[in-house]
Amino acid sequence: MASKPGILTHWPWTTLGSFKYLVMAPGALQTIFALATQPTHQWDYTNLLTIPFLLSRAIHNQIWISYSRYRTATGRARILDRSIEFDQIDRESNWDDQILLTGILLYFFNNLTGKASFLPAWRMDGVIITALVHALVVEYLYYWLHRALHHHFLYSRYHSHHHSSIVTEPITSVIHPFAEHLAYFILFAIPLLGTIFTETASLASIYGYITFIDFMNNLGHCNFEIVPSWVFTIFPPLKYIMYTPSFHSLHHTQFRTNYSLFMPFYDYIHGTTDNSSDELFEKSLNRPEECPDVVHLTHLTTPESIFHLPIGLASFAARPQSSKWCTRLLMGPFSLWTMMLNFITGKTLVVERNFMEKLKLQTWAVPRYTIQYTLKWQEKAINKMIEEAINRAEARGVKVLSLGLLNQVKEPKRNGQLFIVKKQPNQKMKIIDGSSLAVAVVINSIPKGTTEIMFRGKLCKTAHAIIGALLEKGIQIAAMYENERLKLAGRFTGREVIVPKSFTQKVWIVGEGLTKEEQLKAPKGAVFIPYSQFPPKQARRDAVYCLTPSMMAPPSLKNLHSCENWLPRRAMSAWRVAGILHAIEEWNVDEYGDAIFDHNKIWEAALKHGFRLLPGPA
Repeated sequence: MASKPGILTHWPWTTLGSFKYLVMAPGALQTIFALATQPTHQWDYTNLLTIPFLLSRAIHNQIWISYSRYRTATGRARILDRSIEFDQIDRESNWDDQILLTGILLYFFNNLTGKASFLPAWRMDGVIITALVHALVVEYLYYWLHRALHHHFLYSRYHSHHHSSIVTEPITSVIHPFAEHLAYFILFAIPLLGTIFTETASLASIYGYITFIDFMNNLGHCNFEIVPSWVFTIFPPLKYIMYTPSFHSLHHTQFRTNYSLFMPFYDYIHGTTDNSSDELFEKSLNRPEECPDVVHLTHLTTPESIFHLPIGLASFAARPQSSKWCTRLLMGPFSLWTMMLNFITGKTLVVERNFMEKLKLQTWAVPRYTIQYTLKWQEKAINKMIEEAINRAEARGVKVLSLGLLNQVKEPKRNGQLFIVKKQPNQKMKIIDGSSLAVAVVINSIPKGTTEIMFRGKLCKTAHAIIGALLEKGIQIAAMYENERLKLAGRFTGREVIVPKSFTQKVWIVGEGLTKEEQLKAPKGAVFIPYSQFPPKQARRDAVYCLTPSMMAPPSLKNLHSCENWLPRRAMSAWRVAGILHAIEEWNVDEYGDAIFDHNKIWEAALKHGFRLLPGPA
C-alpha cells in the first residue's frame, strides 16, 4: 500500500476476497444467453470473446510469472541480486484485478453504446491507426503522467505502492492502486476509442492491443535481461522505440530516470535516460548461470503440488499446501495435463534460489510425483534422473547436495530409500540425507518431563536413531504391536521395549503407516510427533499434531517467499536445513545410506546459526 493512501486506493471488490470473480457473472450470463437464444449470424463476438480473452490474459501472465521465476532462480542474465520476501508476494497477489476491470469496461462500453458490436476480425487501417496513436499519443502522455506520479503528493498517495517492489517480477507491472489503474485505462483507451469512432476497429485491433500492453509490461518487469543485443545491432533505432528489462529496472532502483512506458525515445529527448542503461544491459546479458554452493533435491508430492512450487502459482506457493476438495476439483484438469507433460518431457528444474551469509542455495525438483515412486516400472527412470541431477551438481561445483522427500520409507534394506546413491570415486560434493537433524528436531519436540512414549511407524535409520537416543535418556518406549517390539528389542538389546495393555502414553512418535484406528486409541490431548517426511492424516480434534521435522529459518536466510509443501512461512524441512548447516560448518562427511551424523552436534549448529524449533507442545 502507498505510504499515505489516497482516495480510491482500494479496489471496489476487495472485501469480496476470492468471490471477486462473481463481478463477471452478469457478463458471463449474458454471453450464455446469447449463445443459447440467438442465431449465429446475430452473435456479437466482442461480447462473446470477452470471457475467453480474460482467461487467455490470465494464462499469458502466468506463463510470464513461471518463466521469470525459473530464469531468475538459475541466475542467467539476472539483473538484481536482491531478495523477494512474503510481503511483496502478498502485495502483488491481486494482479488479476486489472483483468476483471478490463472485462467490466468492455461489457459496459459495448452494451452502453453498441459501437464495438459486430466488429470484423481484422482491418489493416485500424491496426495501423492503433499503432500510430499509441506511439505518438499514448507513449507521450504516459511519460508525463508517470513523471507527475513521481511528484511527492501523488507518489506518496498512489505510485509508491508500485515502487515498493524494488526487485520486479512480471506481475509487478500491474500492481497499482485502483485510482491509478483508472488513469491508465483512460490513457490506453485512446487508441481503442479512436478506431471505434472512426469505424476502423476490429477484434484484432482491440484484443491485440491489450495483449501487446500485457506482453510489454511483463517483459519490462522481468528481473533478467531477455532482449538479445543482436537486435539492436541489426536495427540500431530500435533502442529508442523498445525498452528492455534492465532499462526499466533502473527506474525501480533510481526512481528519477527511465520514465517511458515502452519507448525510451521520450526519455532521450527529455534528458531523463539513466546514464548506466547501456552498461547494465550488457552486464546483465553477459551474466552466466549461477553456480550454487548447496542444492536441495526434492520432488513433487501430490498432483496439485506443482502449483505450489515457486515457479507455479505465486499465491499458492506463498501458503502451506493443503488438500482441499475445491482446489483438487478446480485444478484437477491442469494437474493431469502437467503430470502427462512431466512424464513425457520432464527434467530436473531449478525452482528456487536463496542465499544465507556467503552461501548460494538452490532447490531442484525432480518432476515426478510421490505415487510414481511406488511404481516398480518407474524405478529405473527415476533413479536415472536422480543420478543425472547428482552428476550435474558435481559438475557445477556444488559443495553439498541435500536430499528432500526422496528418502521415503519403502525398503528397509535401503534404510528407507527408494533409490541408491551412486557416488563417484573422485566426487568432492557431500551428499546429505538430513536424518540426523530430523532426529534432533523430533527429540527436542518432545515435551519436557515426558517419561514414556508410544512408537508407531515403519522402521528406518531415522526411527532407530530416535529410539536409541530416547532409551539413552531413560524414556520408556512402547510399541503398539508385538512384531514391532521384537524388531526394536533385537536392535536395542538389554533395553526393554514393551507392548502396553492400555494406551495411556501422551506422546506418540509416528511415521508412515499410522492409521485412523490407531490414532483413536491415543488418550485425549495426545501429541503426535512425526519423524517421516509426510505428515499423518489427522483423525482427531482433541489431539495435537506436530508438523514434520522442520525449523524456522533465521532472518539471514534471504529470498524465501514460498512455503515448503505443508510447512508455514519461513519454515524449512530438517532435510533441507541439514544441507545448509553442513556447508556452513564445512563438515567433510557424507550422510546417506547407513551413515548418520551426530544429532547433538548438528542441533547445536542449527541453533548457533539462528534456526529455531517451530512452536509446539510445551
